[in-house]
Amino acid sequence: MSTARAFGALLIFTATALFAADAPRWWKGNLHTHTFWSDGDDYPDMVADWYKSRGYHFLAFSDHNTLQVSNKWTSVSTNRTSQEALRKYLARFGEKQVERRDDKGKMQVRLKRFDEMSKQFNEPNKFLLIQSQEITDRWKTAPIHINAHNLREAIKPRGGSNVVEVMQNNVNAVFEQRKKTGQPMIPHLNHPNFGWAVTAEELAQVRGERFFEVYNGHASVNNAGDTNRVGMERLWDIVLTKRLAELNHEVLYGLATDDGHNYHTNAFKSNNPGRGWVFVRTAKLDAASLVTALEAGEFYSSTGVTLLDVRQDKKRIEIEIEAEAGVEYTTQFIGTRAGYDPTSEPVRNSAGLALRTTRRYSETVGSVLAETKGATPRYELKGDEIYVRARITSTKLQENPYAKGELAKAWTQPVVNGVK
Repeated sequence: MSTARAFGALLIFTATALFAADAPRWWKGNLHTHTFWSDGDDYPDMVADWYKSRGYHFLAFSDHNTLQVSNKWTSVSTNRTSQEALRKYLARFGEKQVERRDDKGKMQVRLKRFDEMSKQFNEPNKFLLIQSQEITDRWKTAPIHINAHNLREAIKPRGGSNVVEVMQNNVNAVFEQRKKTGQPMIPHLNHPNFGWAVTAEELAQVRGERFFEVYNGHASVNNAGDTNRVGMERLWDIVLTKRLAELNHEVLYGLATDDGHNYHTNAFKSNNPGRGWVFVRTAKLDAASLVTALEAGEFYSSTGVTLLDVRQDKKRIEIEIEAEAGVEYTTQFIGTRAGYDPTSEPVRNSAGLALRTTRRYSETVGSVLAETKGATPRYELKGDEIYVRARITSTKLQENPYAKGELAKAWTQPVVNGVK
């Protein structure tokens, strides 16, 4: 080969490599995680190691009402979990990393700060830790928790005179810090059915809240609802319909998260890691790129179904599923059409009194518009849809589920058509 041809081939190869490096790809991550910094049962660097070693690309530490920025010590108790955590910690990282002291006859271990863990675990375009916080608030008996991502300072819960005001005040606090620091930040509402805290009508009113957990792996969050309370997908459809067709508010995206607390026992009643995650599509693995992609709806949520591609606009939705041998896939395209019945009625108890829960709506709100089987589902929009989203359900049981019989699923984000 001549020198000129070789040089030309080198230029083509280099350009192709650069283009490939800048091309968007899927990054797997978890946006809800707990450690010994609040009510988790393992050391933060052990938790980071758990996710990184299992192929995750990013992880948000979201301990309750705190950031991992101080020098905090935790006591090693005599209970089995505490002892096991220390034994595993020493076995994994050794005496040099595990900093211990005696405090009045009790052994204590220093918890690693976020800056220390970032230096240890972060790798460009391989793994990223995100500094987050679970803003843990309440209204009367209703626990209202909002995760705030990529924070620079901890946010003190702001409270409020009702559920909507508590949510709005804390969402506003995130965006105030975003404006002040110039850093990209987003809030997301955690587990609305935890303590039966948040109704669809309440969530629909909150401005700026564009994310909520359609799936949370905690054992006590009531993803499926019950006789008198809607599950998370039904809540999602009601909120989407009200926000887009009635209130002129932003679209609401659905996240799947772990909410991991328990790292030493795998069981239905344990709050284990690895139950729910998101795949975010962007070229670079950094906080700004992830936030930008999330806000654009460039992600899907999963509990075990992997998608090769999602292509959607106001004309069509096309999905390519990474099919596993022996596993079947059913995709339902769900949405609300213009001309839906907006009427609703309260849910009442046996005495006829209205309960503080999501109202009952017509089946025209969040109905199944089409259903297809196979690895390449497709939906052509008719033009009268207010929004359309897809749920992919496999025949494979979810690994380490929070409820017996859970099947692995994935959720795409809504296509908003803009009709009313």
